[in-house]
Amino acid sequence: MPKGIGRIKIRVPRNITKGAVIPIKALITHPMETGFRKNKKTGKKIPAYYINDVNVYYGDKLITHCDWTIAVSANPFMSFYIKADKAAPLKMVWKDIKGGVYEKTVQIQPK
Repeated sequence: MPKGIGRIKIRVPRNITKGAVIPIKALITHPMETGFRKNKKTGKKIPAYYINDVNVYYGDKLITHCDWTIAVSANPFMSFYIKADKAAPLKMVWKDIKGGVYEKTVQIQPK
């Protein structure tokens, strides 16, 4: 895996009230190459290399699945909402077309 690819940041609110609908923001470092761009120095096409599968789990339940294509920009950002009705891990798993698997888990702790 090239250096820096797969770094993940997930942001959740600090003070969460049980049952509140909260925003989740996630960013992953990935070049997301389409396979259509050319190297300016060599003129050769840069091979396709993008994330094509994203899964989000809250506790042990899959809460969303995304099928991505070449249309997603480099270093993709995702934002969505969940109902924080329990203390549980929120896990995000990204998979790319070259077999890379990147995941990060944060704890949701409503009060």
